[in-house]
Amino acid sequence: MLRGDVLTTATADPTTTTVARDFTDFRTVVSHSFVPLHVTSEHRDHFRGRIRSCGADDVQLTEVTASAHVVERTPELIARADRHYYKLSLILAGTGLLVQDNREAMLRPGDVALYDTHRPYSLAFEEDFRTLVVMFPQRLIDLPRDLVGQLTAVPMSGKRGMGNVVVPFLAQLGSNLDQLGGPAGVRLAHTAVDLLATLFASELDLARATAGPHHELMRRVLAYIDTNLSSTDLGPAQIAAEHYISTRHLHGLFHEQGTTVSSWIRTRRLEHCRRELLDPVHASRPVAAIAAKWGFVDAPHFSRVFKTEFGCSPSELRRGLTVSDRLLPPSA
Repeated sequence: MLRGDVLTTATADPTTTTVARDFTDFRTVVSHSFVPLHVTSEHRDHFRGRIRSCGADDVQLTEVTASAHVVERTPELIARADRHYYKLSLILAGTGLLVQDNREAMLRPGDVALYDTHRPYSLAFEEDFRTLVVMFPQRLIDLPRDLVGQLTAVPMSGKRGMGNVVVPFLAQLGSNLDQLGGPAGVRLAHTAVDLLATLFASELDLARATAGPHHELMRRVLAYIDTNLSSTDLGPAQIAAEHYISTRHLHGLFHEQGTTVSSWIRTRRLEHCRRELLDPVHASRPVAAIAAKWGFVDAPHFSRVFKTEFGCSPSELRRGLTVSDRLLPPSA
């Protein structure tokens, strides 16, 4: 399908490929593929760009191959959005300079870096390049935003430590984007995000010497909560007792992260329920059974809080699996 100078393929392949032969059209496609961005280039007359993407649930992987250009997420563009996403770029060829939160990350092939779409950033490519971008809602990461915020515009190598495990997986998934549109797509997407969360946790542990004094305690508390989400007794008193601290101290830890103990537990339980409702493996399992597995013993209450969180009921989510939640909304 050809529109202006943009060629978009529409085949049985679940991926979408757009080839832009004009900078103006590339600029438009970029904003629709991710979040609204300000795009500039000194090579407009001879610009070439190709974007190939596929998504599952609210996770989207996009391979971008293009001429040199700069993208900026400005405060004005951020003000139009009400959904919070993380983006992670894996440089496959060329180099890129990411700037966010007063940090700069020079990225070379094999490097990855995280950035937050709800805060200003810029990403500059001074030569032809190829990159894989993973974009996903911040709620999918089981780490507080303030902690993850320590990693924005921090280069992470794919050649050592946890990066040597995670980056090859992302690269292989990027080479097989069509798999995200298949029966295992949701599981693959969530596996990618879980691996990224593991990478972030590993990087934060390496930096714990310079982290806040409550970093290690918070890490243990969050791990305990995730391990015990199915327990109906899970609450501030039990968590505080297990870690030999007062409930006041516990509430203070979560307040530092901009949340509460109860909100964190509820969010993590709802996310696990959402994953299982989307997973074809659990298609025959009653909604109430999935809710109970993750600590929601009152089915009507579960349906209410689920709809408040995700904008649809658990049953509606299941029915819409084949027609929605495949691609991220362009207005995010």
